[in-house]
Amino acid sequence: MTYVVVGGGLAAAKAVETLRDEGFEGPVTLIGTEDVRPYERPPLSKGLLLGSDEPESVFVHSPKWYPEHDVTLRSGTTVTAVDRAAKVVRTDAGDEIAYEKLLLATGSTPRPLPVPGGDRALMLRTLADSRRISDAVTGDRRVVVIGAGWIGLEVAAAARSRGATVDVVGATKLPLANVLGDEIAQVFADLHRANGVTLHLDTQAEAVEGSTVRLANGETLAADVVIAGIGVTPNVGLAADAGLAVENGVLVDRRLTTSDPDIFAAGDIANVDHPFLGHHIRVEHWATALNTGPVAAKAMLGQDVTYDKLPYFYTDQFDLGMEYTGWVAPDAKPTVVVRGDLAGREFISFWLVDGKVAAGMNVNVWDVTEQIEALIRSNRPIDPARLADPGVDLSDLAD
Repeated sequence: MTYVVVGGGLAAAKAVETLRDEGFEGPVTLIGTEDVRPYERPPLSKGLLLGSDEPESVFVHSPKWYPEHDVTLRSGTTVTAVDRAAKVVRTDAGDEIAYEKLLLATGSTPRPLPVPGGDRALMLRTLADSRRISDAVTGDRRVVVIGAGWIGLEVAAAARSRGATVDVVGATKLPLANVLGDEIAQVFADLHRANGVTLHLDTQAEAVEGSTVRLANGETLAADVVIAGIGVTPNVGLAADAGLAVENGVLVDRRLTTSDPDIFAAGDIANVDHPFLGHHIRVEHWATALNTGPVAAKAMLGQDVTYDKLPYFYTDQFDLGMEYTGWVAPDAKPTVVVRGDLAGREFISFWLVDGKVAAGMNVNVWDVTEQIEALIRSNRPIDPARLADPGVDLSDLAD
């Protein structure tokens, strides 16, 4: 019986790779809706838009890898249903594929801009989307980005770096304020303004009309190109229709097993019962896809594995590079501690909850993610003064 993986992204690709690396010799089928082999998504809003990455660099494996490893790759095919009783998946091609174990890695879909004319807005999720935006944001084009989150800011930075005039519209008083808090969010606001991006904050788009975007605060922005980056929705329809437990994604245990012991979930859709954090968590970032795919594959093989990676993501915007490790619950009220030069954009910021480090972000400071993770996993109160002191080694604080 075949091991079937549904999804065309990094999680799916790393899962089938792990099945073979772990010695599984049975048939493996990978089914993806897009008409290309699996690829990584971060370059879509970074290197590909900037033109610094070669198009072929985004793919997880070479075209030869799949036949060489006896993996049946069915690109351009959509799974329309999972019949758990018959243990088959049905496709839009009208055929059925039997499975012994099934992995769902169906990813997410960008939220459309819900205003009159919003269907004009480009959205970024696929390789084709990235190419379309890349073609649109060159030279003296007037670009309006709706959404001041990570994707919106990355697209804005890439467009501005390529010479476009860029306006960013955000619903909060500062970009990323809901994630980072005002003090650190101000760093990103200052960064974009210093590079010529115009921010329109604490407002929303009301309509896209011809070559303009009308805002709720009364402003009207000239727009040759409108790009929406207002979040994504996990693709859980297949799982829900199959009767799997779904709540803010597909509910899975520490082994990434769904409510059906023969079906697993990875990537954006997986709402994992995280053993370290002590609750379910769903994270829509590259590292989640990278790390959940292999764990799910090992679980499919019957191995006693646990997914306990801390959330991690990174961004590159203009001359700022950063990595973020950890998790701060949305209802938490953390204390922010900064080590380094905030104004010079070379620092580490920490979010403390109940005196313990819940997350850390290193900005233009490198090779410290392991120390930050150790501080988080120490799960004990840390002296904020010592944490802020560059003269105190981070490794010593975790001991």
